[in-house]
Amino acid sequence: MTDQNSADPKNANALWGGRFDAGPSAIMEEINASIGFDKRLYAQDIQGSRAHCAMLVRQGIIAAEDGDKIAQGLDRILQEIESGQFTFSTALEDIHMNVESRLRDLIGPAAGRLHTARSRNDQVATDFKLWVRDVALTDLEAGLRGLQEALIDQAEKHVATIMPGFTHLQAAQPVTFGHHMLAYVEMFGRDRGRIADCRVRINENPLGSAALAGTPYPIDRHMTASALGFDRPTANSLDAVSDRDFALEYLSAASITAMHLSRLAEEMVIWCSAQFKFIGMSDKFSTGSSIMPQKRNPDAAELIRSKIGRIVGCFNGLMLSMKGLPLAYSKDMQEDKEPVFAAHDHLGLCVAAMTGMVADMKVFTDRMRAAAGAGYTTATDLADWLVSELGMPFRDAHHVVGATVKLAESKGCDLDQLPLADLQAIEPKITDAVYAVLTVEASVAARKSFGGTAPERVAEAVKEARKRFLK
Repeated sequence: MTDQNSADPKNANALWGGRFDAGPSAIMEEINASIGFDKRLYAQDIQGSRAHCAMLVRQGIIAAEDGDKIAQGLDRILQEIESGQFTFSTALEDIHMNVESRLRDLIGPAAGRLHTARSRNDQVATDFKLWVRDVALTDLEAGLRGLQEALIDQAEKHVATIMPGFTHLQAAQPVTFGHHMLAYVEMFGRDRGRIADCRVRINENPLGSAALAGTPYPIDRHMTASALGFDRPTANSLDAVSDRDFALEYLSAASITAMHLSRLAEEMVIWCSAQFKFIGMSDKFSTGSSIMPQKRNPDAAELIRSKIGRIVGCFNGLMLSMKGLPLAYSKDMQEDKEPVFAAHDHLGLCVAAMTGMVADMKVFTDRMRAAAGAGYTTATDLADWLVSELGMPFRDAHHVVGATVKLAESKGCDLDQLPLADLQAIEPKITDAVYAVLTVEASVAARKSFGGTAPERVAEAVKEARKRFLK
């Protein structure tokens, strides 16, 4: 035994078989090795090995004395890795063989018994599932919850803050800023729902499927499934070692989340421009210009907006790697981890940055209110008044309002600034009662339908969102 990870790279092939007389060439070693990225799985690899070892002992497949040595050795390796004392070797290809080699250094031949009744095929599938479940999904769930909380907090502050609502990026109808913030709360709520769905399907244990056909040893796969927090073992050994749907599902959910982030980021970029000036961003999330001293650039939002390209690229890359692969395991599947790790890193940063920006942004309520009436955003309210008060068919009311807007445009005024005589010239039955519905405040207050933008509805929705998403 030694105190260093001392496996001789020249003899590394001894770990995976006696069929080869010589070690791999430098090029083969470089293309074949995955330790540069799959060392992230060290905790999951050791966790899976501990569960497998305990099962082998209980089933009488290996001696308890060897099981104790293996468990102690694995604990030592975990401590070495987490303290930075462990030396990873490219010649040992991957995290599994790096750990196994070090275990042999520490406890001798007993280390070789750990690999009984398993293969690197089911081992890596188990490790990767554990990482996606316990790290990727957990991190994203926690991050999105924090982002929703920041959005709900802003919605609560701005239940009655009026802003223009847009379609086609054209002023459409007045809404409240709180209502707008809650729209993103719903989006990210669906993202959290996809995470929960992914957890359900991911939670089956591949360990014990071995290379592809199962094993002749009397193993207890339900025991290892329980020890690792899985609901059940996988039902088919071929599928278990060749399945990467869980990684694709995570990347799909990550891509949709990134798309939602990009939409909010784009609105922030627009809103903080001088032409809109709906919000302001502090120095925490802005940068300056090298030549224009007056500039405050929303670079954090712009970078979030762009990151979707990387994240969707990760999804597409793995999808194409898996396309057309025959059962069971192929080395192509070694390409599964880098896109998942990259997506996790990029998305985690984006969610954290967006949470900070939402919590930090300053809302210019007067500017929003002034813009809310521009573009004749109460035109629909006039149409609704003609229908409800005069009994006019909506299509006829639509025509009357179109003529009214045309007249207001020609006079350069808002609808509520048109004299009653001008309105009656278009529709004689109009009375001065119509002016009560032509303000943006009246427009917003009238929309009391469930899910609508009326302040009282938004206040209710804020309370409900806290119950649904933050409990």
